[in-house]
Amino acid sequence: MRISPSASHSHMIACKIRPFTGNAASNSRPVLIGRGTRVRTAAAMINPTTRDLQGVTGLYYETNTGGAAIPEERLVHNYLIEAGLAGRIPKGVRIWEETLRDGEQTPGVAYTPEEKVQIARFLDEIHVPIMDVGIPVVSKEEARGVRAIADAGLDATVMAAARTVRKDVDACIDCGVDEIALFTAGSDLHIRHKLGMTREQVKEVAVRETEYAVAHGVEVSFVTEDTFRADLDFVVDLYNACTDAGAHRAVVCDTVGVMTPPGIRWFFGQLKDRLVPTELSFHGHNDFGLAVANSLAAVEEGVQVPHTCVNGLGERSGNASFEELVLALEALYGYDTGIEISRLYDLSQLVERLSGIPVGVAKPLVGHNAFAHESGIHAHGVIKHTATYEPIQPERIGRQRTFVFGKHTGSLAVAEKLRSFGAEATPDQVLRLVALIKDFAEGRSKKDQQEFIRSFRDRVDRQRGVTDDEFRSLAQKAGIAVRTQPKS
Repeated sequence: MRISPSASHSHMIACKIRPFTGNAASNSRPVLIGRGTRVRTAAAMINPTTRDLQGVTGLYYETNTGGAAIPEERLVHNYLIEAGLAGRIPKGVRIWEETLRDGEQTPGVAYTPEEKVQIARFLDEIHVPIMDVGIPVVSKEEARGVRAIADAGLDATVMAAARTVRKDVDACIDCGVDEIALFTAGSDLHIRHKLGMTREQVKEVAVRETEYAVAHGVEVSFVTEDTFRADLDFVVDLYNACTDAGAHRAVVCDTVGVMTPPGIRWFFGQLKDRLVPTELSFHGHNDFGLAVANSLAAVEEGVQVPHTCVNGLGERSGNASFEELVLALEALYGYDTGIEISRLYDLSQLVERLSGIPVGVAKPLVGHNAFAHESGIHAHGVIKHTATYEPIQPERIGRQRTFVFGKHTGSLAVAEKLRSFGAEATPDQVLRLVALIKDFAEGRSKKDQQEFIRSFRDRVDRQRGVTDDEFRSLAQKAGIAVRTQPKS
């Protein structure tokens, strides 16, 4: 029996299993249920039966019925589709990927130019259509990374970000990007306290820099920060002025993640009718854990270009998760995003490694526990039919299901594990082994687990940028006298 790499922390024994191995009394081979292809239409009506279950929720397995016909029985309902809600998704939804720009603004994250190119190529390989790859004015290395991606011959639209400041815009133009995400403050809070400007001044420079970029052959997506706390009349006027100046897309930002899905629907309902014709885009932060839900609400209101970051990276609590939004559209709405979802887990692991930010254990879809089962009731259900406690097959995104053996393990999972070792056991022996596993798991010390948490927190504190000691040393190199300790 294999001990998982995390067993010393979870105090559990994990094993990988096949998608389905038949019931306890059968040696029959599992057969695939369904057509074998994903639904790739925007709003097709799906009537899942036993043989057609995967049309909504992925590929599932069931024991061989010995050649008997499988009844055309509806096993699950997807009311997003049955009620027509999926039909609200507009045609032409395209993901705007921010992992290399806003994702890099995660505290402690700094990609090398070579790492940026590596991630950009992966995103392009899985058909991400738009990617914002950085802010060139930040540093020479940042500009080098942006320029390298722009020169990489990708199919995706390569974009860089700029404030409404001439040197920022020039830096983007010099890098040869396809498009500029030109951003400025939208709310009076940001206008007064961050920029120290008036609304009129914000509008003037926004229009000026939009016209300048367009005149230099670069498309512009115009972005207002803190849009959802801004005066609606002002942002409408600002967007329309910049659209008239040549911007082709209006990006609306929930900069501190304060909106809810009903609020998103209301806001875009108010906004759409007042804007001159332009494409709408939504940038959502996850401060209250609502970024993906808000992005879906925005798309349902006709927004065609939602923003994401792989693994939900970004400032503070991050942005809308790329894998979560893509899979929600694909698996729940039956919408073809054009993304090659079979490589989502590989992408998640690449970004985890290069960013240095671990994926949370309970992170949806790509977290360690996303397709893990310990509870006897759940394990029993999954062994009988994977759809019972899994919304999609893990293999669909490049993952595998695992059984975890611990306090909550049931006899069916243990019996299946024994069979994988070629061992035969009586029901009494299985029950005895179950009891031993439970006693073993409950009796283990949590010392190792607690030490891991302590060391993990210490590492996170140390990796988030420059430490106080390093700051003092660098300040001294710059010829600045500093205190031994900062003021509290």
